[in-house]
Amino acid sequence: MDVYKVQRIKEPVDICVEVPGSKSITNRALLLAAMGDCETLLKGVQFSEDSYNFLKAIKELGFKTDTDEAAKSVRITGMNGLIPASEASIYVGSAGTAARFLTAFTAMGNGIYTLDSSEQMKKRPMKELLEVLENLGAKFTWLGEEYNFPMKVTGIRKKILEDGFFAADRTVSLNIDRSSQFLSALLMTAPAVFNFLAINLTGSRDARSYVEITEQMMKQFGHRGVERLGQDTYRVLCGHYHIKEYQIEPDVSAACYFYAIAAATGGTAIVKHIRKDSLQGDMKFIDVLKDMGCHTEWTDDGELKLYAPENRKLKGIDVNMADFSDQALTLAAIAPFADSPVTIRGVAHIRGQESDRIAVIVNELGRMNIKCDELEDGVIIYPGTPLKTMVHTYNDHRVAMAFTVTGMAADGIEIENPMCCKKTFADFFNIVSSLYK
Repeated sequence: MDVYKVQRIKEPVDICVEVPGSKSITNRALLLAAMGDCETLLKGVQFSEDSYNFLKAIKELGFKTDTDEAAKSVRITGMNGLIPASEASIYVGSAGTAARFLTAFTAMGNGIYTLDSSEQMKKRPMKELLEVLENLGAKFTWLGEEYNFPMKVTGIRKKILEDGFFAADRTVSLNIDRSSQFLSALLMTAPAVFNFLAINLTGSRDARSYVEITEQMMKQFGHRGVERLGQDTYRVLCGHYHIKEYQIEPDVSAACYFYAIAAATGGTAIVKHIRKDSLQGDMKFIDVLKDMGCHTEWTDDGELKLYAPENRKLKGIDVNMADFSDQALTLAAIAPFADSPVTIRGVAHIRGQESDRIAVIVNELGRMNIKCDELEDGVIIYPGTPLKTMVHTYNDHRVAMAFTVTGMAADGIEIENPMCCKKTFADFFNIVSSLYK
């Protein structure tokens, strides 16, 4: 499918859909299970391009796995922080989670590993994490541009054996302004090598909802030796991961597209299995929709149901989305239908994701004749009627899915290269098409 022609929904729609498991939680769970000291059954696994690459890398590193896609499950036999293969070549694709987490994991390892990525990932930030891993004792050989993929890493455990190098207690400084995944990667992998690692954060970013997911999952997997000392220092201790079975939550990031469709078209939406106690920061997007005039309820079946404003008109809003920035595109997609400007702030870091998402918002809404003011850390979007256009997706899955939402409330929107969404949600357009029946 080269182009998806979005059909406008002219009557209110009642949506009830299921979405895949969370990519963020899936990839953390794959890593923590591999680092565990037992066989772990992961349930509700997201099978997308990103998770396929992560799972394949785990296999290439020598871990025993058993995958059942129909049951959405994976069994992994952990090696208590060790990597079975002493040499391996792995491909992390375009996933930031795979790139950052697996780089840190191999850097803590006991072998020599070659890592490569997609061209898209080569443009995304890595240097801050790589410099810290070097400081901790990993050795990198750059096979292309410095501090980027492809690279060869000699793990810290191997250097311990060969050089007698070891520092049981370490303190490092880390800047996470460009990605909080740097911190998550260190927190999860450090217990394999260090008795004590303190991480002092520099920079200005204080949005850490995904780091909170990491901390909570480490506890769920049996490791309780991570704590925050003040606002900008984390301490993680040596410890083990041990859990026999783990249920992965549905992907709230994916669910938000369907709640946004209801908000923009005057309908209702339920995404099944969303939990009140969800770990995912994108639940904050539901609060944004409520501030724009929607209302919600938890049904007797425990489902979150969202209702569009009764007058079918969304309110303008000024919101800092630093802590749930994956939804910046989703909010931008429905902003033209608000009754006053929508301002998105605190998302400067999304310029370095799969695309420069702030520039994409300005460019693609501009081509729909929607006025935007680009800010250093966000965008102001003014109300208007989107004109017919072909949306360029920049091979960015979130661009494709977000502007599909626009097309369901406006005429003539087409999505170029729609299947770039397979990165995280291969069935997205099939589910969207089912809404018209």
